Amino acid sequence: MVSPAASNLGTVTPQSLTFANFRLVSGAVLPQATIAYETYGRLAADKRNAVLITHGYTSSGHAAGLNAAGEPGWWDNIVGPDKAIDTDRVFAIASNMLGSSFGSTGPGSIDPRTGKPYGPDFPDITLADIVNLQKALLDHLGIPHLIAVAGISFGGYQAFQWGVSYPDFMDGLVPVVTAPDGRAVDLKDPNPLQKLLDDPNWNGGRFYDRGGVFATLADVRYDFLRLYGMAEQIQARFPDAAAREAELHRMAEAWARNFDANSLFVLRGAAGRFSVSDQLAKIRAKVLYVLATTDKLFPPSLAPVVMAKFKAAGVDAEYVEIETDLGHLASNPEAAKWAPRLKAFMAALGA
Repeated sequence: MVSPAASNLGTVTPQSLTFANFRLVSGAVLPQATIAYETYGRLAADKRNAVLITHGYTSSGHAAGLNAAGEPGWWDNIVGPDKAIDTDRVFAIASNMLGSSFGSTGPGSIDPRTGKPYGPDFPDITLADIVNLQKALLDHLGIPHLIAVAGISFGGYQAFQWGVSYPDFMDGLVPVVTAPDGRAVDLKDPNPLQKLLDDPNWNGGRFYDRGGVFATLADVRYDFLRLYGMAEQIQARFPDAAAREAELHRMAEAWARNFDANSLFVLRGAAGRFSVSDQLAKIRAKVLYVLATTDKLFPPSLAPVVMAKFKAAGVDAEYVEIETDLGHLASNPEAAKWAPRLKAFMAALGA
């Protein structure tokens, strides 16, 4: 974990932008599509020093610096002045993805056509839709080109999708603890979301007027924290097992107060439909592919297959493996073990 004192970006201000009549790949149209984001560093006069940071399944666009509550971002050891993604040199943009629950339009947002939350009526979205909304944001900011797209887990899916959808728009891709196919991680047995479906208030996802599903959502989040390796990550701060359990439950409840349960299903559906494994030849950017030794979701056994596909597709790719006991979330607390490789990669791109 990163202590607030370790962050040297200070408090960051959340921002958002709303687009009218945003058309999805399916042809469905969102009357309003809001994208929430944060920025770190300064945009150069030619606007060509930008890096896009993309987040994981249950995370947010708060990647670095401190939020209003004084909490550091999920990649605060990676993004900042003189860090691997050096905000003295680059302008980093971290957005909350479409379909999520931290400021961007998702199932918990009000449908302007009904005045009620979308809930289960939120349209199916794809990774291409998520990336297309980010591209609309960059176009609005006048950014003609990215140095890189870098992200973890579901954010890695986004990085791969960027490389395929807009191959000439960036020089580098940094997909971390992820794969080019959403089917590479299989959480269906058991289905981690089944608890929500079994909640008596679920009502097909129309739980908003039935008391909500807070307790069950917090329980689901606790399960994910365990799966991601959070217990191992906080062990040094909470050596007592009971205290550690209490902290995991506190973290789960804090998250559940701000996340819409339907977002879990919308984003999981997008992940299940995601695969660019047969489109890697479209990628023109250089790739730094990063996995962690104890990650249960994307184990290092994926590396030989993915790297062979890169080679067959003619992609200039290198591989980094983080030696760690901290599982899926290791990239930030274990930054010292791989940040030098990332910093060298960024330098080679001119950052």
